[in-house]
Amino acid sequence: MTIGERIKKLREEKNITVDKLAELIGKNRATIYRYESSEIEKLPTSVLEPLCKALGTTPAYIMGWDDKTPEQATPLPQTNVFMRPVYDSISAGFGVIAQDVPVDYMPTYVTCPSEQDKYIWINVHGDSMSPLIDDGSKILVKKQSSVDSGQIAAVLVDDEEAVVKKILYNDNTVELHSVNPYYPPRVFKNNDVTRVQILGLVKEVSKALQ
Repeated sequence: MTIGERIKKLREEKNITVDKLAELIGKNRATIYRYESSEIEKLPTSVLEPLCKALGTTPAYIMGWDDKTPEQATPLPQTNVFMRPVYDSISAGFGVIAQDVPVDYMPTYVTCPSEQDKYIWINVHGDSMSPLIDDGSKILVKKQSSVDSGQIAAVLVDDEEAVVKKILYNDNTVELHSVNPYYPPRVFKNNDVTRVQILGLVKEVSKALQ
């Protein structure tokens, strides 16, 4: 089935009208019809999460990554485990440049359930943070606007270039360091420090075994 067919099937099974579903997710009825007809196939997190809540399902089922219905799926063993979105770039994940559309979802343990929306996964491309964060790894990022000196963060430079770097603070200076020695540090002094914006703290690295 298509994404639209799954949405319509679940809505009808739960006897939810189009108008009611539109109300539950903050959209109009025309938009719901467009979802169900697959006219709109990309569902941003801001739509997918409330849609799944309203239909009592999972993002994996709606998107077709898992054919099991929520009743058939094996429940996650911990109450603090949530399905958090995976983005293919930092820019996409933070809505900086690309559209806020996830490419996957991963079960994620979150200490404080009320903060689950602050956590996202990012697919890493490049070797500047290798061997700590290899090309092809996934990083779990907690959205926040500041980090301590020495921590690794998702950073936006000049409102357009989003990167993952180790942050070092000195007097009137912000330094962005790579782990790979091939890449020299980037140093921003005095007024240039405003060119650097912290997007989030890297909390976890998931690597594929070779």
